[in-house]
Amino acid sequence: MRSRLLKLRQRGMTACTANLERYGSKLALDPALLARCHNYGKEDSAMEIATDWATSAPLDAINLSRHELFESEAVLDIFKRLRREDPVHYCADSAFGPFWSITRYKDIMRVDTDHQAFSSSDEFGGIMIDDNVVRPPVEGVNISAFITKDQPHHAPIRKAVQPIAGPAAMASYQGLIAERTQQVLDSLPDGEPFDWVERVSIELTTQMLATLFDFPFEDRHLLTHWSDISTAMEGSDHFPGHERRVEILMECLEYFSRLRIERSNGAPHLDLISMLARNAHTKDMDPMSFLGNLMLLIVGGNDTTRNSMSASIHAWNRFPDEFQTLVDDPGLVDKMVAEVIRWQTPLSHMRRTAREDAMVGDKLIKKGDKVVIWYYSGNQDEDMFEDPRTIRFNRANGNRHLSFGFGIHRCMGLRVAELQLRILWQKILQQFESIELIDAPTRLSSNFINGYSRMMVKATRKASP
Repeated sequence: MRSRLLKLRQRGMTACTANLERYGSKLALDPALLARCHNYGKEDSAMEIATDWATSAPLDAINLSRHELFESEAVLDIFKRLRREDPVHYCADSAFGPFWSITRYKDIMRVDTDHQAFSSSDEFGGIMIDDNVVRPPVEGVNISAFITKDQPHHAPIRKAVQPIAGPAAMASYQGLIAERTQQVLDSLPDGEPFDWVERVSIELTTQMLATLFDFPFEDRHLLTHWSDISTAMEGSDHFPGHERRVEILMECLEYFSRLRIERSNGAPHLDLISMLARNAHTKDMDPMSFLGNLMLLIVGGNDTTRNSMSASIHAWNRFPDEFQTLVDDPGLVDKMVAEVIRWQTPLSHMRRTAREDAMVGDKLIKKGDKVVIWYYSGNQDEDMFEDPRTIRFNRANGNRHLSFGFGIHRCMGLRVAELQLRILWQKILQQFESIELIDAPTRLSSNFINGYSRMMVKATRKASP
């Protein structure tokens, strides 16, 4: 309801009583708050009503797995309340079963860095709140990747593909990323509306994915499609149904299997398929493990960068004075990149499963319990980041954000993502006076991928000298 009300407000519309009742009932609003909804557009704003829900709903009624809560930043009010009142929160009933929500920075670090007590293994459901992502209800399908492996099985597979983000690879990417970024920015219309997500964020990350895999460039759009499908849960954007989702992923497996055979018999090459096809620890992996590691690498190379590219434009419009300091001092670009990634938090959560009884905060988590660490909340924790909902490039601890995770599962490709964002903004600062939002961005309905599906903007180029 909250996101729907916010969208109505942003579009200057009057809320329909029937819709308000439907959404209000869906989130179990109390009668008094529901009555306030009838006055929406007269006395109360959408954000005021949304904030009231976040601050007045019974704690045991809060279910952070609901995708619609993430369609606006209103979910941050719920996180704030939980950090204050119930930072280790138990939800007894959700579409994904019971689970614990860990919302404070220090508690998230406690779980994220203790891989012995808190497992990422697909044996127990993997790294997402929805077990069906790795174990779809389709016979014979159990998708596995190194991020869903505990030690000692995790490290050898990760090591096989680690060179893709090593110094030699990073040096080889820089010129290519700069060239492609320039081409994409040159193609943008001047002073006319366009969708930044489609024209810039998706296009640049898809091109980079094609490079990382040495994937046929003419088919690169498939990589974005497979990425969206692989993380789709029931009820979220891009979810086509369990059986159709598996069919699409099998099409992905078939395509990559052909490339795998070719690369295993070809000359050594610095691309992810060749690395998986030739390394002693990965060359004989079964099809479901091959598929799982492919999807991990595709998503890892896509979502963080893609949604941070969009978030940076959103932030520029939300905090123009702070971005003026970047215009005045382009040397702040590295701090800007870290701060935007903190503020945005491209992946809202990671999930673990308790391997033993463990205390987190003042709560006892029992062996076998599902534990969800909300990076999005930890990055907004006032005890860690002063005034966290504001962009500040001078934060002393801005690079201590949780967006890349910590411990053995820390994001392998974080330097590649930061490089792409840094080059994009170096080019933007050189070429554009402004990139102005002309409508409220449309956010994904997903409790996992925290991103944007549409962002209409108008760009104004700098006058030629």
